Amino acid sequence: MTVAIVLAGGLGKRLRPLTLELPKILLPLGSRSVAEYLFEWLKFYGINEVFMLVGYLREKTIEALGSGARYGVYVSYIVEDEPLGTGGALRNAAHIIGRAERVIAVNGDIVTNIDPRKLLEALKGDVIASIAAVPLRSPYGVLDIENEKIVGFREKPILKDYWINAGVYGITRDIIEYLPEKGDVEVSTFPLLASKNMLSVVKYETPPYYWRSIDSPKDLEEVPREIEDRGGLFAGLE
Repeated sequence: MTVAIVLAGGLGKRLRPLTLELPKILLPLGSRSVAEYLFEWLKFYGINEVFMLVGYLREKTIEALGSGARYGVYVSYIVEDEPLGTGGALRNAAHIIGRAERVIAVNGDIVTNIDPRKLLEALKGDVIASIAAVPLRSPYGVLDIENEKIVGFREKPILKDYWINAGVYGITRDIIEYLPEKGDVEVSTFPLLASKNMLSVVKYETPPYYWRSIDSPKDLEEVPREIEDRGGLFAGLE
């Protein structure tokens, strides 16, 4: 059975003052929260059991999401009493990772429709973790220049020659021994696994896949519009 682990214990400093009152996972994207989009995504791919790794403002997360029944998922909570980083938070959930057949781990500030099953398929042989990669979205508008003249404008285009960590991972129980007590997997665990040829990557072209990280108030405004413009989060995939 596949379960999901959502890393939702961070302070959300880049989104202050919004995150002074609400954890990032509960911030509104139009009429829905980040958490609701995450649950919808997991359900779409048949993952119904979700473990929320919570810390900062955890009482609000637990109160708002409850058992998950209203969203069609089963939600449990694992609490960190102090900030542990992504690696420490996963290690704090070692009892879940150790007994699960396969795990999808995702940062709690992601809105996406990428197929997580591809990450699980990559867990074979010596590979004990896989990372989703998506094309880089330029943070700036790009000028098209020919012969010292501007011939076009592209507003924050997707740069398909550059790939970034999408914050979605497939992992097996063997990763536990490589997780730090405190710190981030991106800094410690994944570079070590890469050096041992134990880390795989799965590239997700866009479209039809959609991916956004919620890092600024502008993201909160843009994501609902983008999803509406594309005809729904799973348009082209259903």
